[in-house]
Amino acid sequence: MTVYYTGKGDEGETGTMGKGRIKKDSKLAVAMGDIDELNSIVGVAIANTPDERINSLLKVIQDRLFMVGAELSASVEGGAKLKFALKDGSAKDLEREIEELGLRLPELKKFVLPGGSLSASYLHLARAVARRAERSVVALSSENRINPTLMQYLNRLSSFFFVAALYMNKKEGIEEFNPTYND
Repeated sequence: MTVYYTGKGDEGETGTMGKGRIKKDSKLAVAMGDIDELNSIVGVAIANTPDERINSLLKVIQDRLFMVGAELSASVEGGAKLKFALKDGSAKDLEREIEELGLRLPELKKFVLPGGSLSASYLHLARAVARRAERSVVALSSENRINPTLMQYLNRLSSFFFVAALYMNKKEGIEEFNPTYND
């Protein structure tokens, strides 16, 4: 029988890919948790997005977020040497996708409120959590050496999720809802 728990975290600590254990409320644990939450939300977005192209992109993002989490875990002093890392072009890949999706959208002249279709709503939620994850990693960077590629990638993710949400609303025939002060 497989055991799905260790009990090692009962004292408020967790393991990393580095030496030793860290407190579960440390900046590193918070950043890793935010990345894990974001990856889970991307999974929910995949399950609720009927567009194959967007789903394909989201699956790549999930894989890259898993790498981000591993890099963070290894960022502690004496951390493990990883056989992989987020590639330097990862943010550029997102920029290309943002531009390509943007070409299919009308010019954005007003702020939009998050929501619309179910898929767009989950993509907006992913955008908000991506911003929080980015803030957590920036806070962590004051203590740990963080790969700049990782921070750049996280910065582009929120833009990607925003444009993907607008794209899904357009594709699903749902008009964007604007805050009243736009009028």
